[in-house]
Amino acid sequence: MTYGVIDRKNQKFYTYLSKVFHGINNAQKQYNWLITDCECYPKNKEIEELFDQKYCWLSGEELTDIVVKEDFQWIWGCLCGFQKDISLEEVLMHSLPSSQDYNRYYQNPVYLQHPLSSVEIVPSDSSWTLIISKDNTIIDSYIKMYPNSEDLSAFNQR
Repeated sequence: MTYGVIDRKNQKFYTYLSKVFHGINNAQKQYNWLITDCECYPKNKEIEELFDQKYCWLSGEELTDIVVKEDFQWIWGCLCGFQKDISLEEVLMHSLPSSQDYNRYYQNPVYLQHPLSSVEIVPSDSSWTLIISKDNTIIDSYIKMYPNSEDLSAFNQR
């Protein structure tokens, strides 16, 4: 079972990961992250080069450290979180996720793009943020922190 939330109203500009991490009670630290299809503009050249690749693989701690160092705006991206015992080699046996796969966001039930992932964060076109997770406490925490966000299942029934 997967759960989802779409946030189109709580932040003036989307997506700042520090706010997302705060909303999910820093659950990002529990996972390793495959980051793909990324468009963001950090001022730090090393960080820019890291995300200017086909994909990057970071621990939750590394991703958190980057956001603490510089909390830049994400325009596009697909951040897929994996249990720490899943290796990058296993992950790369499947297609790389894309932030451009809109059709799946509007389906019930919602689903994760990568078959081995546990959570997905998708900044989209500086206009909204989507979080999908197998762990409903992540979604509940985000909705509690940002009450103007919408349960994705209810959003899709309109």
